[in-house]
Amino acid sequence: METKVLVVIGSRSDLPAMEGCMKQLDDFKIGYEVRVLSAHRTPNEVIKLSSEAKSRGIKVIIAAAGGAAHLAGVIASSTPLPVIGIPMQTSALGGMDSLLSTVQMPQGVPVATVAIGKAGARNAAILACQMIGLADEAVQKTIEDFKKEQAENVLAQSIVE
Repeated sequence: METKVLVVIGSRSDLPAMEGCMKQLDDFKIGYEVRVLSAHRTPNEVIKLSSEAKSRGIKVIIAAAGGAAHLAGVIASSTPLPVIGIPMQTSALGGMDSLLSTVQMPQGVPVATVAIGKAGARNAAILACQMIGLADEAVQKTIEDFKKEQAENVLAQSIVE
């Protein structure tokens, strides 16, 4: 399976929150690579990884970080690829610090930002596949089937007796 998504996580402690992201990519049969790198402790490696991603065939980068949460922004500054930021839950401010750090990017360095934590992790995978689906009909069909199944599940449970 061709690797199309690069998932970069700021800390190993965030891996449990990211399981849904990887599971969703697996369910959609999208190849991905996961790396744990810090924007603050390993900035050179982060920039090298993101600047080489396109030439390696990566289509979308997902970046998850908490606290100062600069990972997605550093990645977005060094790649032409779309970057999806996932703010991680934190003990200090519940993830609001991560959310604001991820979403408040300066003009010219966009980061698509999803919800804090586990819901955001799953949505980041879906959003990445929607982006890939713009140029890949098979992936787009997978997304269409997924959305149809979601709607059918809701409708099947819509009548309360």
